[in-house]
Amino acid sequence: MTIRVGTRGSALALAQTTALAARFAGEVEIVEITTQGDTDRSSLSQLGGTGVFVSALRDALLDGRVDVAVHSMKDLPTAPAAGIELAAVTKREDARDALCARDGLTLADLPEGAKVGTGSPRRMAQLRVARPDLEVVDIRGNVPTRLARAQGDPQTGERDLDAVVLALAGLKRLGLEDRATEVLDLIDFPTAPAQGALAVEIRDGDGAARAAVAKTDHAPTRAAVDAERRVLAGLEAGCAAPLAAHAEVADGMLFLSAIAYATDGSSRVAASHAYTLDSTRASELEEAARDVADRAVAELLDGGAADLVQAARA
Repeated sequence: MTIRVGTRGSALALAQTTALAARFAGEVEIVEITTQGDTDRSSLSQLGGTGVFVSALRDALLDGRVDVAVHSMKDLPTAPAAGIELAAVTKREDARDALCARDGLTLADLPEGAKVGTGSPRRMAQLRVARPDLEVVDIRGNVPTRLARAQGDPQTGERDLDAVVLALAGLKRLGLEDRATEVLDLIDFPTAPAQGALAVEIRDGDGAARAAVAKTDHAPTRAAVDAERRVLAGLEAGCAAPLAAHAEVADGMLFLSAIAYATDGSSRVAASHAYTLDSTRASELEEAARDVADRAVAELLDGGAADLVQAARA
């Protein structure tokens, strides 16, 4: 039996899906699906973010054109989708963001008024917190296109930005990690919920597809991104909200930190919590994720995070 694996057609989506599908059991066929996010060039804040890179893949899964759909998990809506099962969450690649600047510059080295591009409201807010003097530019486009805008077009050398901020995981999956001029630390630049992980979805109850992808599931990553996404859901924030959440399982504990930002960088609300694990059983990891997320959401709401999220939608 050949497993048909659906993916977006961008260079990054194809690279990460092809690498992952090589680990599935049996023969695979890669099927490219065009999503709204691939054709609509509006900013993510205007699109709303939720589902724009996912819905067409899910439709292809439900109508039988593909047996498996692979997504960047940070693009996945938090609400369950009828008829679809999250069969695997892959081991997370390095979750950090990377600055890709002209002339090897770091964030501290960028001159006053430098233009830095990103399509993420979270990154916009973080840049404005770190460097209020920068001009933050809303951009879209694939990874090579964004890199060219800061580091020069390969043909002409022309550029219109001084730097862009991209996910380090995407650069690594494309073999472009050497284009990063600085990897941004998680303390000052915590990342989007589920950044760096891939989600593998199947039709609910499809045992053959579940068995084919089973060995790509990574329980610690599943628990960590579950905690992060529960924060997203608890604040009723879309995946384009100015919200950061990062969790990890380490040293017998599940740690979670989350921050909601004003998009102009003027204020933020933060929460951090931990859960001591007695084991790494799936049931306990799920309980740990729920516990730390519930406590973080309560603290964030008490601090006014909902107002920041709502303001970002206006």
